[in-house]
Amino acid sequence: MNSAASNSNSAAFARLHRGVQRWIWGQGWTALRDIQEAAVNPLLAGDRDVVISAATASGKTEAAFLPICSRLAEEPAEGIGVLYISPLKALITDQHRRLESLCEHVGLQITPWHGDVPKSLKTKLRRRPRGILLITPESLESLLIHQMGWLKTAFAPLRYIVIDEFHAFIGSERGCQLLSLLTRLGFLLDKEVPRVALSATLGDLVMVGKCLRPAEAGCEPAVIESAALKSSLKIQLRGYLIPDRPHDEDDNPVDTVQNQIVADLFSILRGKSHLVFANSRRWTEYFAAELADRCAVHALPNEFFPHHGNLAKELREQLEARLLEGRLPTTAVCTMTLELGIDIGSVDSVAQVAAPHSVASLRQRLGRSGRRGEAAVLRLFIKEQEVTADSGAADRLRFHTMRCAALISLLLKKWYEPPLTGLNHFSTLVHQVLAVIGQYGGARADQLHRLLCARGPFQETEPAAFAALLRSMGEDELISQTHDGQLVLGVKGENLVGHYSFFSVFKTPEEYRLEAGGKVLGTVPVDGPLLVDQIIIFAGKRWRIESVDDEKKVITLTKAKGGSPPLFLGDPLLVHDRVRQEMFALFESGECPVYFDAVARDHFEEAVSGFREWELADRPWLVSGANLWVFPWLGDRVVNALAILVTEQGFQAGNDDGILEVRNCSEAAFKQAIKTHLAGPRLTKKDLAARLEGSPIEKYDKWVPKSLRQQSQSGHFFDLEGAYQWLERKTDFLR
Repeated sequence: MNSAASNSNSAAFARLHRGVQRWIWGQGWTALRDIQEAAVNPLLAGDRDVVISAATASGKTEAAFLPICSRLAEEPAEGIGVLYISPLKALITDQHRRLESLCEHVGLQITPWHGDVPKSLKTKLRRRPRGILLITPESLESLLIHQMGWLKTAFAPLRYIVIDEFHAFIGSERGCQLLSLLTRLGFLLDKEVPRVALSATLGDLVMVGKCLRPAEAGCEPAVIESAALKSSLKIQLRGYLIPDRPHDEDDNPVDTVQNQIVADLFSILRGKSHLVFANSRRWTEYFAAELADRCAVHALPNEFFPHHGNLAKELREQLEARLLEGRLPTTAVCTMTLELGIDIGSVDSVAQVAAPHSVASLRQRLGRSGRRGEAAVLRLFIKEQEVTADSGAADRLRFHTMRCAALISLLLKKWYEPPLTGLNHFSTLVHQVLAVIGQYGGARADQLHRLLCARGPFQETEPAAFAALLRSMGEDELISQTHDGQLVLGVKGENLVGHYSFFSVFKTPEEYRLEAGGKVLGTVPVDGPLLVDQIIIFAGKRWRIESVDDEKKVITLTKAKGGSPPLFLGDPLLVHDRVRQEMFALFESGECPVYFDAVARDHFEEAVSGFREWELADRPWLVSGANLWVFPWLGDRVVNALAILVTEQGFQAGNDDGILEVRNCSEAAFKQAIKTHLAGPRLTKKDLAARLEGSPIEKYDKWVPKSLRQQSQSGHFFDLEGAYQWLERKTDFLR
């Protein structure tokens, strides 16, 4: 353990129940960890919310449950005393295994509850509700709607609500559903239950506390953050150069670099246990298959396996068990599914193929390595495109490599992205209106607004917007109004609420068909707002969006000259302002990180050389051919907003990895356009939202009025205030 004090002279340890103490002794612990010591008093008091933040495998679960189980053992509850909520069914299974012996030592019942749990366990809990219930938000939603009476009785003595991996919920539609569920549960029980948030990747912990109970200003939680750090960290960044579209004899593109990365992964990782994060399911399957093929070619047992949410539960659990057991060399090629706290033991290293987008994600992944007192090991495999006459500024300045360096620099400085708050989640609000009506059989509009908006997490929703939403739901036959003013489920609403898929608010992005000249080009997932006249790249060519048909899921394109990568189409992960500012600092210093290999150092030197040649330390833009490149050195939300402001002046503009590319624009024309815009009436958030197509993105967006969809998407993808602030700071360059 990390604490210097032994259990025998620990005041916190002495306050724990005797059964909990025996369990600790049985684990062979000589001391409690720092967060476990600090969590005992506030959790035993049980009179306020608590936030516990620490790295993966730092004992967060025990920090919460040692005192919680102690209190339940001292003061038994005639019903369910603890509600544990997890974002993953697999994490529930894992936590049930970890906590079962602790609960046995104090005589507590612990029950997992999700779709894969045997019916016999659920029946046992229904007959005699006791102890700790482990559940997902979706299963809790189902209980509220279908078993409200039982829930009210069983949860009457509820003393704690523990939310695991809280960072995975903050700012998302699912997180909004979770907070709404907790508000509804408190209303049903007529009491507020202390909330305990556990997470390994929280930045501004004060802000996190506000996110935990957003409707109650001034309700400050106890914040417990581990001071323990890993003893050492080993990092290597390997660079790769992609030749300018090599082709085989049939003129098909050949990705020789991808083959080289596979070969390097095989030679470096074979024989031990690792995690490889490939950033998408497609690449997860590709790398896993290629690495398995190499094992077969070398007549070796396979040790490379995919892990993602679409895999069968049995396959995921087999891989997790193999990693935890640690007898055989095993590498999991995974998406973010293994970022979260499923116990897979320690791995020898973490590999990242392609540049990550956030420090928080990088920290979470890195926490999987170095968990036995050894150094944590991070390897990054980063590709850069060969520079040609047509290359954009991001390729010329090696932004993938520079972003990785910036993320690692911020990681070492212990900075992490704060949660994005203050957003409208109208899709989830539609869902929660239907859920509350389904739960109670009916409700008045003012009751719904008071419960969901005034007391709940939808505080950004103004009364006029809420009324418009209800009217739209009525027109779509989701709800109807009785003669006494009660809102009840309409025909479509009953069908939705009655279907098993209703309980979740998240979905995978819908595929839209791309067409040009009546010819189908392919399909793309749409997980961001679309703009008519937006320039995108598909099948190696640039296209302009001519129209979007949300009913038929068709995007009509026409050929475009010039252009930049998609402004919103595709990757919804947004880079934070601070990351781009750190990139600028690295460019200015010109000091190459020591963990770069020879190829990566070459890329770094090329980037710094280009930065200095273009004098980007002293000027915010430059002309390249017929186009203008603008360098705000700020996050994607600001650059997206700048693109809209420039488009308002008649130019085509796009966000190319944080660089604003303005097509067919001279410096003089750009300056004049910006001065003209700043001299006139400025765009408001409402004006900006109206520029979007407002295509359905979230699960229930199709029942949200277009104007409200636009408002919701605008808040997520744009920072209009940040864009204007940047322009005002550049007035000297506009002369």
